[in-house]
Amino acid sequence: MSGETDLNKLIGSMQPVLSESEYVFASLEKDSQVSVAELAPLGTFYEKEGLTVIVPKTNADVSGLSYEGVFQCITLNVHSSLDAVGLTAAVSAALTRENISANVVAAYYHDHIFVPIAKANQALSCLQKLARDCE
Repeated sequence: MSGETDLNKLIGSMQPVLSESEYVFASLEKDSQVSVAELAPLGTFYEKEGLTVIVPKTNADVSGLSYEGVFQCITLNVHSSLDAVGLTAAVSAALTRENISANVVAAYYHDHIFVPIAKANQALSCLQKLARDCE
């Protein structure tokens, strides 16, 4: 099932939804004794320095993982194509104007924006406005 590629349609129908969960980003070294399965990661990415995990904060705390910052996830509920051009840039630019950092994960069906928990509601409002302005 291919996703949408038209930028105006993507932005106008993206329906951002804020997760109530708190997430952190952490890195596990190759010899880490922490069980990835027990962390129940929302996402992982292999880097030369180690395995990056995006995990619920509570799971990181129980496992004793070190992390910097706590985030909430805003999911853009539009099925964007992996070939779509400009959605990440438009979302990032809107959040930049509000001085909100954005850690974007493009998954198969949707894009997910991790924003600092202290600015999560502001970020959601910003993205809702972006969508309304593009309808």
